Amino acid sequence: MRKIRFSLFTVLFLLFGFSLNAQAADDSIDDQASLFTSEEIIQLKEAITPIEAKTKARVFIVTNTDNEIESKRFADYYMLDRIGKDNNGITFYIDMNQRTFIISTSGNMIDYMDDQRIKKTLDDIEPDMIDGRYFQASKSFLENTNYYFDQGVPGGHYRVDTETGKITHYKTLTTTEMVIAFVAAIFLSGVFFAVSVSKYQLKFGTYKYPFREKSTLNLIRRNDLLINSFVTTRRIPRSNSGGGGSGGGGSSTHSTGGGTFGGGGRSF
Repeated sequence: MRKIRFSLFTVLFLLFGFSLNAQAADDSIDDQASLFTSEEIIQLKEAITPIEAKTKARVFIVTNTDNEIESKRFADYYMLDRIGKDNNGITFYIDMNQRTFIISTSGNMIDYMDDQRIKKTLDDIEPDMIDGRYFQASKSFLENTNYYFDQGVPGGHYRVDTETGKITHYKTLTTTEMVIAFVAAIFLSGVFFAVSVSKYQLKFGTYKYPFREKSTLNLIRRNDLLINSFVTTRRIPRSNSGGGGSGGGGSSTHSTGGGTFGGGGRSF
């Protein structure tokens, strides 16, 4: 009986988890401009599901024909409304009223999709947008997002706040660096142990170090006084190309509704 209960629980858990993933992908396409066929929407949802599972981020494709505010702000506010402030997400927004297409990033996707990657993705999308191949443009967006996430956060990555000029650096370890560090730690530990044993020729369990006779303690009073601190900022000029402002492994960010967003966009 205990085995049967466990099996039923496992099945219910898997079904419940699958339904959550399916529901997450099911509301990822908001085609208010009716640019996609039913079959195309199904294909886009199927492509989004594994990306969301891998990135732990929501992925949205949004279109409309009646937006009156700045397209970039609309994309930011849309994602802010859907996932909240500074949570993981990326949105591809097609504004048919203002004839612009936008990529907006939030949370971890700001770091994976830096300025250079945003620019290259926009380069891939732009010809399809100009020719009216919106489904193909959306597929290119998803393919690029998936590819760049697999590449990991670029080395030497940093964020640049385009409104304040503040630069925040992030240190990331590659898989190779982590393996090398682990092997080096094991090797050095073994060397230290071998040297200690060979030097003292200790017999474990019989030797006791006379710490009372050979130890000393000196207490020195010390006061640390903070005189001043400085924060250096610089103004980063905005890029008119829409592909991001800094490049070189950096992500330009801005604030919308109290949240931090990255990304870029172009006209078509």
